[in-house]
Amino acid sequence: MTNSFLAKMMAFFMICGVVTFTSCTEDDGGDTPVIELNVVETAQDDAQFSTLVDALVKADLVNTLNDGTYTVFAPTNAAFNQLFTDLGVSGLDDLSAATLTPILLYHVVAGDVRSTDLTSGYVGTASTGPNNQALKLKVEVENGVTLDNAVNVTSADVVATNGVIHVIDEVLLPNNVVNIALQNSNFTSLVAALTRADLSFDFVDFLSGDGPFTVFAPTNDAFQALLDSNDQWNSLNDIDVTTLDAVLKYHVISGTNFESGALSDNLVGTTAGGNEFTINTANGVTVTDPNGTSNVVLADVQGTNGVVHVIDRVLIP
Repeated sequence: MTNSFLAKMMAFFMICGVVTFTSCTEDDGGDTPVIELNVVETAQDDAQFSTLVDALVKADLVNTLNDGTYTVFAPTNAAFNQLFTDLGVSGLDDLSAATLTPILLYHVVAGDVRSTDLTSGYVGTASTGPNNQALKLKVEVENGVTLDNAVNVTSADVVATNGVIHVIDEVLLPNNVVNIALQNSNFTSLVAALTRADLSFDFVDFLSGDGPFTVFAPTNDAFQALLDSNDQWNSLNDIDVTTLDAVLKYHVISGTNFESGALSDNLVGTTAGGNEFTINTANGVTVTDPNGTSNVVLADVQGTNGVVHVIDRVLIP
């Protein structure tokens, strides 16, 4: 891990919280909390993290986590055992350091982020995708803390000298653009459209490839507005397959990971279907097609093989 990478990580927006609990000294009557172990040492001191510690050692990430301030979402031994079962391997010996590194870094966020600081949305991790952009982790705090729509924080705010650990019940795996859509309840209509059985083009297979891809992803409300625009369309199944195929391809730029900072006024994007639209940035990021303009309402949801920008209107070629 280079110094420049660590510097970028430390520039993230995460804020520091207040120490809530740890051991106490007797110098002041036992009232002053004293933290003695850093995040790695805290994991080493807890038997339920022995597999995590072994993985960090194998991936040569111990020194990385000793240098800086971090929030670590820490999977238990049971979580790793489930991962090994899911992958069909016997244990860490079957996973290379190159395989483990992006997975482990996906559990790390720069800064000291307590459970009370977490909000629903996406947060950048220490794992990177195309253009060295930070992969985004989805956080939900409505009913406890849930990560990527399925992984639960079972114990929060284990404080260390250089950050905090939150215990989780599954190992997180970095997402491609397809899984980003699958994990977001605002994209159920998009997923339904992409997986419609009569499509001649396999969008899931295509978007699961190496990419990189830039995907402009319409929300459920955007799809409902599309259906409302035609009296003959009561559901996605009422849109003829040729039209739906063309519309879906129009939301993908293949071969480029266009994060929002790289976009500019009057930028012409060529889509997977060979059509073009125009991107502008004067008043937020907008995408103009022959039939109207869509607004990017959430930018830069970075995945392993591309980036997703959420839009409020379905693009029409």
